[in-house]
Amino acid sequence: MLDFDVQRCTRRCFQTEHEFKPGEEFYSVLLQEGAAVIRRDYSLAVWQGPPDEALGCWKSQMPDANARTLNWAPNDVMLHYFQQLEAEAEKLEVRYVLTLLMIRRRILRLEETETDERGDEVMVVYCPRNEKEYRVSTRRPTQSRIAEIQSELSGLLFADAS
Repeated sequence: MLDFDVQRCTRRCFQTEHEFKPGEEFYSVLLQEGAAVIRRDYSLAVWQGPPDEALGCWKSQMPDANARTLNWAPNDVMLHYFQQLEAEAEKLEVRYVLTLLMIRRRILRLEETETDERGDEVMVVYCPRNEKEYRVSTRRPTQSRIAEIQSELSGLLFADAS
């Protein structure tokens, strides 16, 4: 099982030391250095895509200190939606991204990765809440689908805190 903490945003570009302003978009990447997982943040101006050895990457926007905060949906709601997606073959990419979010929120725990009979990677995750194990196809979304999935999950799983 992989278990690591992801450090918070440095609020600066790793390459140029440019300080991100509120509302400014930037990219983050996770890399493995020995036994540690490190995070590096990059401004849009210098981002050239993730390195081949990246564990993951994402695009973010620096929050405004005066902006309303977003709250996650309750864990049970996220888990229910995750279970619904199991029956929707056309939503494999959404389920994969939701799985990663739920691992980060510690709703699910990554136990191992396997290879299925077709040679595709499958994550085996465990939910302590309901004591069930799930198999999730590692279906990474294409660049064109990332924004769609982000919008779908944001609409379903976040709420304004006024």
